[in-house]
Amino acid sequence: MVLRKVLLIDDEQNILDSLRGVLEDEKFIVDTARNGAQGIQKLRKFQPDVVLLDIWMPGDDGLGVLEKIKKAFPKQVVIMMSGHGTVETAVKAIKLGAFDFIEKPIHFDKLLVLLQHAFEMRDLKEENQILRDAIQEDEELIGKSPLMVRLKQLIQVTAPSNGWVMIRGENGTGKELVARTLHRESPRSKHRFVAVNCAAIPDELIESELFGHEKGSFTGAHERKIGKFELANGGTLFLDEVGDMGHKMQAKILRALEECVIQRVGGQDNIELDLRVICATNKDLKKEIQLGNFREDLFYRLNVIPLFVPSLRERREDVPLLVQHFVNIFSAGKNIQLGSGAHRALMSYPWPGNVRELKNWVERACILSGGDVIDCSDLEGAELASEQDAFDNEDRTLREARANFEKQFILKVLAENGGNISKTALVIGVERSHLHKKIKSYGIEISDSGGTQ
Repeated sequence: MVLRKVLLIDDEQNILDSLRGVLEDEKFIVDTARNGAQGIQKLRKFQPDVVLLDIWMPGDDGLGVLEKIKKAFPKQVVIMMSGHGTVETAVKAIKLGAFDFIEKPIHFDKLLVLLQHAFEMRDLKEENQILRDAIQEDEELIGKSPLMVRLKQLIQVTAPSNGWVMIRGENGTGKELVARTLHRESPRSKHRFVAVNCAAIPDELIESELFGHEKGSFTGAHERKIGKFELANGGTLFLDEVGDMGHKMQAKILRALEECVIQRVGGQDNIELDLRVICATNKDLKKEIQLGNFREDLFYRLNVIPLFVPSLRERREDVPLLVQHFVNIFSAGKNIQLGSGAHRALMSYPWPGNVRELKNWVERACILSGGDVIDCSDLEGAELASEQDAFDNEDRTLREARANFEKQFILKVLAENGGNISKTALVIGVERSHLHKKIKSYGIEISDSGGTQ
C-alpha cells in the first residue's frame, strides 16, 4: 500500500484529535498544527500529499495561509474546512488555488471520498508530467551536423509563423518529428496536433474521416463524428504521406483548404477553419505532377515553406549522439556504453532505414547486450554485423567504398522486394534499365524464384 500523508491545520484541538484518529485508522500518516505559521513550518518538513486547512483561525485566517502556501508550494493540494462557510468564501478559496471546500461538522465518509479524489488528481497530474517529459525527450531533434543545424535554424524561424510547410525526406528521417516540433514551438501549441495518414484512408471514407458526419447521414452513422479538419481547428493539421493520396482525396482537401470551410457529411452548417497545415512526403512531387499523379494547384497551395530532412548517411557525425540518446531511453537506467568496434561499425553502416532503423537497432542492442558495453558480439544479435562486414576495411579508396555501398544498398532493397527489379527501381528512384545495368556490373544474380544470390 502506498502511504499517504495529510497535514491538519486547525486551532481547535478536539477537531485535530478526531480527524487524526479517523485518518490514522484509514492508514494515513498524519501531522497537525494549531495555526498557519506552525502549519507552514510543518509543511516544509513533513511534505504532505494533502493539507486540510481551517478557514477561521486566530492570526492569519485560512485564506491568508492558503495564499502563502500556494505561493511557496504551487503544486500543493489544499482542502479548506469551515463551520461558517458561505458560497462567496468557497468561491474565493477555489480561486486562490484550493482543491475543494468541506463544511463542518465534517462527515468522515465524505472527507475520505474527497481525499481519494484529491490523491487521484495529484497522481494524474504527476503521471501526465512524466508522460510529457518522456514525450519531450523522445521528440527532441538530435544532431549537430551542419545539415541539422541548418534545419533547426529554419524550424526556429518558421515555427512562430502561420506559414504552411512542406517537409521532404526519406522514410525514417523524422519528418513527423519536425512537424511536431513546428507545432510545439508555435502559437498554436495549446491546441491540437492532428495527423492524417493520407495513404491509409479508403476513397469511400474520405469525407467522413476528414470532415466528419452527422447522425443518420448514412447507413452505420449511429452518432455524430467530428472529422480530422474540425479536430485540428485552431491547431495544426499534419498531412503525412501527402504524395500517396488518391485523386479524389486531393480534390477534397484542395477545396477545403482554399475555402477554409467544411460541412460534415449530412450536415447543413458551414464550419469555418482556422488551422495551420504541415505536410510531409518522401516523393519528388514535381515529378509526380509530370506523371499526372499529383495536382499542381494543390502542390503550390501546400508548398509555402519547404523544409528538407537529411538522411542519416548524409549526417553520419550525428550517429553517436543519436545512439546515446536512444541508449538513454532504452537502457532502463543502466549505464550502457558503446565499444570502439561497435562504434566504428555503426559509423560506417549505410542506415537505409535512417533514424528509425537506428532507433530500432539500439533498442534491440540494449535488450540483447549482456553487460554495460555494447561490443561487436552484440551487433550480430542485433542484426547489423552481417550487413556491416563489407564496410570494415578502412584502407579502401573512396571510389571502391562508394561502389561497395551501392552494391550493398541494391542487394538490401532487392531482398526487401523479393528480387523484383521493377519494384526495386521504383523504390530507389531509378529507371529499370539503369538498375539492370548496375545489377549486371556488380555481378548480382537474380534467382529464378525472384531472390538474390
